[in-house]
Amino acid sequence: MTLLPRVSGFCAVVSMLLLSTTFLAGCNRQPPAGPPPHATEVVAVTVQPQTVPVEFPIVAQIQSSHQVDVMARVSGFLEKISYKEGYPVRQGQVLFLLDKKPFIAAADAAKAEVDTRKSQLWTAKATLDRIKPLAEQNAASKSDLDNAIGNHKTAEAGVQQAQANYDKALLDLSYTTIIAPFSGVAGQALMREGGYITAGGSSAKLTYVAKLDPAWVDFSISQNEQAKFSEEAAKGLIIAPKNQRYTVELELSDGSRYPQAGVVNFAEPTFSKETGTYLVRAEIPNPKAVLRPGMFVKAWLKGATRPNALVVPQRAVQQTSNGQIVFVANDKGLAEARPVVGGEWIGHDWIINQGLKAGDKVIVDGFMKLAPGAPVKLVTPEEMKKAAQPAQPAQAK
Repeated sequence: MTLLPRVSGFCAVVSMLLLSTTFLAGCNRQPPAGPPPHATEVVAVTVQPQTVPVEFPIVAQIQSSHQVDVMARVSGFLEKISYKEGYPVRQGQVLFLLDKKPFIAAADAAKAEVDTRKSQLWTAKATLDRIKPLAEQNAASKSDLDNAIGNHKTAEAGVQQAQANYDKALLDLSYTTIIAPFSGVAGQALMREGGYITAGGSSAKLTYVAKLDPAWVDFSISQNEQAKFSEEAAKGLIIAPKNQRYTVELELSDGSRYPQAGVVNFAEPTFSKETGTYLVRAEIPNPKAVLRPGMFVKAWLKGATRPNALVVPQRAVQQTSNGQIVFVANDKGLAEARPVVGGEWIGHDWIINQGLKAGDKVIVDGFMKLAPGAPVKLVTPEEMKKAAQPAQPAQAK
């Protein structure tokens, strides 16, 4: 009779322990794992070292390859402007005409003086021819012969001087017709008809003529730019073109590319004391006169190359508050944000100086929704484009 309560109590304790064990087991059990995160489809390029051309963008200015001021060489009244100001002119074309009448009169007077001197020379020669045989026969004195010889030489010198005066008068007459020294464009006339021009004075400058084909492209290189280029060249990071043959391509103000390319033909050997730069000049064909002196253009200095460069499309590089980054698909199939340092642009590509190595898979499309560590799936551009197209609705039968 006394054992029954003990057995009942023992059974109750066992039951409580079993319930506690079951409860604790339920607390330690892990929740079921959810589905793995969805991998984002991306397009990537594998970067490999390559030799790429180097382009240096520069602001440049067009200059005439041959420009001279048209000056009056003689004084006189301007009679006529014979060209259309601001338009092309041909070599030898008449630009200005001065009043010729005073110069014609001066030339006629000089010609008359020549004739007078020639008459005096004839008389002196005739006298010498008569006296000379007489002096040889002692029929004329020695002094008479000396006087005849002297008069003849004086007459000869007089003819030469008169001829020189006549030649100068003809030259001055020719200077009244002012012509274009070469083909090009002529500027505005600085004197008008009826104005008096003084040779050697401020009024002597009448206009200018500028040759347009070929044209010159002038630009400046700073001391810092030159030092950086020399340092990279010494390290083998950049290679100059053979025979230092640099070329220049131009972009006009409307954004269009000029169809011709120029060649650098001059570099100033010293730096400017005022600007710390030195002048570089290229010669470029200009057969249609599209380039005019004074125009500002954007120029690309080409010819150098950069060996073993790592290049990625520009769209793959993102600018953040901490600098530039690219997303790389690592070996685990995860997106990795990689800080980089960009260099020059090559067309639509960007040279990466630091942060990448050969073989890295740089994501170029699909990275906008990525976060570091997100799983990615590499696809082709065609697959990415196809996936982006909206699904076509099924047609009712």
